[in-house]
Amino acid sequence: MKLYLGVDGGQSSTTAMIGEESGRIIGYGRGGACNHVRASEGRRKFLAAIEGCLEKAFESAGLERGGARFEAACLGFSGGPADKEALLHEILPAGRIIVTHDGLIALSGATAGQPGIITIAGTGSFAFGRNAEGREARAGGWGYVFGDEGGGFDITRQALRAALRMEEGWGRPTTLRAKLMEAAGAADANDLLHRFYTVEFPRPRIASFSRLVDEAAREGDEAAREILMNAARQLAQYAGAVRSRLFGKGETAAVAYVGGVYNSELLRERFRELVELEEGNRAAAPVYGPAAGALLEAYRASGLAITLSDVPETEK
Repeated sequence: MKLYLGVDGGQSSTTAMIGEESGRIIGYGRGGACNHVRASEGRRKFLAAIEGCLEKAFESAGLERGGARFEAACLGFSGGPADKEALLHEILPAGRIIVTHDGLIALSGATAGQPGIITIAGTGSFAFGRNAEGREARAGGWGYVFGDEGGGFDITRQALRAALRMEEGWGRPTTLRAKLMEAAGAADANDLLHRFYTVEFPRPRIASFSRLVDEAAREGDEAAREILMNAARQLAQYAGAVRSRLFGKGETAAVAYVGGVYNSELLRERFRELVELEEGNRAAAPVYGPAAGALLEAYRASGLAITLSDVPETEK
């Protein structure tokens, strides 16, 4: 039986997926985080995460690890692949090993391996695409200081700005001030601002407050609604920038949206509406997760156009 491997190496966990030649998923397993190889203890933690998820994937497949060899393996990592490739060649028995970034495997999973664009908006944001010829392009992802427009941190930042303007008397009334202060346990907007600069409020925690903007908008707060509409527009512009470099006028392109920001129905539907103004665009939720995308890339590297089956529910 010919085996193929896909691995999604993230900042919180590492997921391995084993498939046979037909595209049927036979093994699935998770391990620890595997980023920051160069950090102290990084090499050991990286190898432990890869070995851990592989061991669980082989166990779920009912296969012995010893002697098994992959026709091809694709592994995608946040933070880039450069410091991980040599280590993988040491431990992975595979005819071909592809080490890439997390954007590619997320795209491949989201579009089931088809040409398209993925627009990710979690704490930060970026868009990435690939066309039928294999050309790639990206937009955004420049971090919370200089970019990440439309991401959760940026939405909360805009909400805090609205609260500060109200506090100082030159902004319109908004419930965002009270909601943010209550959520952070702050006495006033100035106290709120200073709390957000402390280590108790890392960027992901600040980004999580973007849910309050959606809550306020659904309750009729116009300032909150404007923030969400602007975020949707910026994310749609990311997708448009990628599309303009990869797809011709009217050419069909799947545009998948991924990330917690899209839990806001108001933002999600406005994003969909704006994206589909471009003829040929079709906005939709992802088909599969990034581990399935990595597996599809392993098949692709072997010249196989595969339809996956028996995909775990966690990857749908």
